[in-house]
Amino acid sequence: MQDDSALEFPCEFPIKAMGRAADNFDAVVVGIIRKHTPDFSDSTVKSRLSKSGNYVSITVTINARSREQLDNIYLDLTANDLVLVAL
Repeated sequence: MQDDSALEFPCEFPIKAMGRAADNFDAVVVGIIRKHTPDFSDSTVKSRLSKSGNYVSITVTINARSREQLDNIYLDLTANDLVLVAL
């Protein structure tokens, strides 16, 4: 099976998730990514609150090992009700 991805694995890959500001949003996003990334490090997590304080974005940079791993992370993120957008 040919992989049409322009990425070469393994590689550093930033994943961003956005949602409404909630006490557990960071933990939910990190938990989903940790499930798929055994070498996950908390030091790669960056959080930013919107100007109005209603929304938050979380960026996590992982060491991506395959396209399948990334697809599974995005499927789980977008399936979660707290996540409005995953990039």
